[in-house]
Amino acid sequence: MPRFAANLSMMYNEHAFLDRFAAAAQDGFEAVEFLFPYDFPADEIKARLDASGLTQALFNAPPGDWAGGERGIASLPGREDEFRRGIDTALDYARVLGNRKLHVMAGLIGADQPRAKHREVYLSNLAHAAKAAQAEGITVVIEPINTRDMPGFFLTRQDEAQAICAEVGAENLKVQFDCYHCQIVEGDLAVKLKRDMAGIGHIQIAGVPERHEPDTGELNYPYLLELIDSLGYDGYIGCEYRPRAGTSAGLGWLKPYLNATR
Repeated sequence: MPRFAANLSMMYNEHAFLDRFAAAAQDGFEAVEFLFPYDFPADEIKARLDASGLTQALFNAPPGDWAGGERGIASLPGREDEFRRGIDTALDYARVLGNRKLHVMAGLIGADQPRAKHREVYLSNLAHAAKAAQAEGITVVIEPINTRDMPGFFLTRQDEAQAICAEVGAENLKVQFDCYHCQIVEGDLAVKLKRDMAGIGHIQIAGVPERHEPDTGELNYPYLLELIDSLGYDGYIGCEYRPRAGTSAGLGWLKPYLNATR
């Protein structure tokens, strides 16, 4: 039976960030994920997790200057020292929060920039991150992101992400399979899930094309969720979508899964 994590960066925006944990637990979620924890002390977030009985499923390593438009630095030449410091910071948070999956964003690349050099830096940085995380029992994940939402993102395809993980060769480096991004770039999700499941470390869902609840749009999520379950995936499925209206009011799609586990 699928297990779901509320993405607190997109969901429950009706509440202040630290109040979203209790709201998610009240609606039946057992886990949460979000983009970045770094605006708050780790102990404060841990207190909210514990008070609500929630598991921290995933968060992202520092992405560079997010407010300035950066979307990760793992593939950016000349930023290697900053990247390594960011991994240290992320692992410090992960220890406190009990988090076991860390998403590392590749970053943006201009059309005139040398892709081969970016790839070389990316592989080196991922090898470092995976080695550092391995000592903590943490899996590092990389995510292909569609260029409609994030123009110029370095990593866009599932096969390329799997190839990069294979080339790095770390057992704790896997792919974050976001159904929303994959549908926009490639489609054929069921075939890719069957092909790549052994190398998938985290899964996320959202409706396509508007990125609302997974009960609208062009993807048949009841079928996909049943397939994911049948393939033996036992991690959390991150609900990384923007609610059409109130978050709680839009959770009708979730209730059958919650009822099935009770």
